Amino acid sequence: MSDKLTLDVAATDGRYHRQSLITWWDQSLLRDARVLVVGAGALGNELVKNLVLMGVGTVLVADLDVIEDSNLSRCVLFRPRDEGRSKAEVVVEAARDLNEEVELFALHGDVRSTIGLSVFRDVDVVLGGLDNREARLFVNQACWKVGTPWVDGAIEGLQGVARAFVPNQGPDEGPCYECTMGERDHQIVAARRSCSLLSRDEMEAGKVPTTATTAAIVAGIQVQEAIKLLHERGPMGLIGRGYAYNGVTHDSYVVTYARQEECMAHDHYEAEHSRDVPLDATFLQLLTLGRELLGTDDVTLQTETELAVSGRCESCETDRPINRPLHELKAPDAVCAVCGEELGLRLVHTIRPEHDEFLGLRPAEIGVAPADVVTARHGLERRHLVLGGALSLTERLTAATADGGAASAADGADPGPTGATLVPDAPGPQAAANPAEDVS
Repeated sequence: MSDKLTLDVAATDGRYHRQSLITWWDQSLLRDARVLVVGAGALGNELVKNLVLMGVGTVLVADLDVIEDSNLSRCVLFRPRDEGRSKAEVVVEAARDLNEEVELFALHGDVRSTIGLSVFRDVDVVLGGLDNREARLFVNQACWKVGTPWVDGAIEGLQGVARAFVPNQGPDEGPCYECTMGERDHQIVAARRSCSLLSRDEMEAGKVPTTATTAAIVAGIQVQEAIKLLHERGPMGLIGRGYAYNGVTHDSYVVTYARQEECMAHDHYEAEHSRDVPLDATFLQLLTLGRELLGTDDVTLQTETELAVSGRCESCETDRPINRPLHELKAPDAVCAVCGEELGLRLVHTIRPEHDEFLGLRPAEIGVAPADVVTARHGLERRHLVLGGALSLTERLTAATADGGAASAADGADPGPTGATLVPDAPGPQAAANPAEDVS
């Protein structure tokens, strides 16, 4: 027998041949999969790069930020010429060059008011490359409500963590992200929510040290976990657990999180209690349908986020319409244009039959995200009304553009919607296994 190694240079393997050699690998599952990446900074760049190289069929990228010079040392898909452009749009454009077989969408805006619950419902996995606890809490709650697994990532300096959370509504359901938060995490979130908009802007301006190397490691673990989830091989992964990496000493370990039974984030929206409704339905039409579904006139409507519908200056008695989600407001939005005093905000989370000023409006007109859910409630009984729920995912993303969001497709064939994306790049987890929190 010859000891020579023979190489057949004429042989050609398919694009995904090497990964398909893994015994349990099914490339068709990846081809048909839809993955939402929230955050297009250091982690988001690596997440999207890995997903498109591995042939995940549809990738949505959401981020509210634009590219700065400091991003260039940590983000493989950005170039100096991209400074000032939407992170999501640039990531999608660059990722298309890596693999034109993948359909890519960019969504520009805050994830809490750009996407809507029905998008979370219609993807297979969500990957987080976020830079703050508030956005993580929203993604966690959205995924839990609609039953979509998500994999969170966080980095600080040479440390990072990746962890997977899977809602299954069963007796063995594990912890969610909020279950992992310690007392200090809750204190920080409470402080941000209670502070005035002026001080909140200052608190959110901090930066956390990050490196491209740590982002690559943590994002690699995140995508690896997503692949396992798509193959229903979650038990061999990080469900309810976190992989902590310390690049200073190259130590790593896995921590198991405990489920907090009293956690308020464990809310599930049952499919049998959901009804698709037109995107342009008014609150009056939704109220009428809610009464029909619940069998009573005593019905209220609830939005997923708190909305600032107007502001009033007590000094000069000036009223100003706002109609935006509270979390989107910055300091100038809450200042009287006449005298410069801070406005008192009128906040709305529940629409009641006596709110005549809202009944003729579409939810989008007061800041509800396109393709979101409005819940009709009578006591503890609920019915979830999915705006545009019968539309295809592409149609809902197109509608998001028309209603002020921004969605753009880059798949080489279908121009689809137009626009960009959503959140920044990589925050920090909790307790002993979690790096800091805010990264950009």
